Amino acid sequence: MKITILYGQNHQGSTCQIARRLAEKVGGEVTEFFLPRDFGEFCIGCTSCFAESETKCPHYEKLLPITQAIDEAALLILASPVYVYHATGAMKALLDHYGWRWMVHRPEETMFDKQAVCISTAAGAGMRSTNRDMADSTFWWGVAKIYTYGIAVAETSWERVGEKKKQRIEKDLALLARKIKKKRRHLQPSVRTKLYFSFVRLIQKHGGWNKADTAYWKAKGWTEKKRPWKKT
Repeated sequence: MKITILYGQNHQGSTCQIARRLAEKVGGEVTEFFLPRDFGEFCIGCTSCFAESETKCPHYEKLLPITQAIDEAALLILASPVYVYHATGAMKALLDHYGWRWMVHRPEETMFDKQAVCISTAAGAGMRSTNRDMADSTFWWGVAKIYTYGIAVAETSWERVGEKKKQRIEKDLALLARKIKKKRRHLQPSVRTKLYFSFVRLIQKHGGWNKADTAYWKAKGWTEKKRPWKKT
């Protein structure tokens, strides 16, 4: 299984260690990106990606290696420490660049056959809202199954995290890895995803919000009988 991990920070602390341990338990070829080291640009709000094409984004070429790794992976892991109860600015800056990929615009077909895990850690609290920042995007991308894992490590360094806490994390990750591997054999988007897709489909069938989106949906055959989660 190909796994792509997106880290919302450059340092390899608790969040990074947990994401790597999960990937190891799932097994497969792992590709990692650290933010902002591997991509640190801010969306400038030009709307070219929506109105024309994602290739018109001034950061398209710089973003391309991450986009390709996301598309090739069967499992996406988005990992961010909690910064003021939310994902890091670097993670948010990356996700902002994929607004055009949301279901309401031009979702990538392969997303409907992927799983994603959103991981966050904090010394205290804020994991739920941080995971939500990332899970919102993975849902609107069309990812078939999304898991979240947040834990208060009560430390600012992985080396200082207590053994009892680490044992709990290992147990949690082993369970999560088993779920991911089992789900892979019978993967289908959730009912919620299919409902939102159907709603957007009706909008696109009747003209949509812009020509680029409508043309994309028609070319895919989604305004008729084709669906991205159906193999035939």
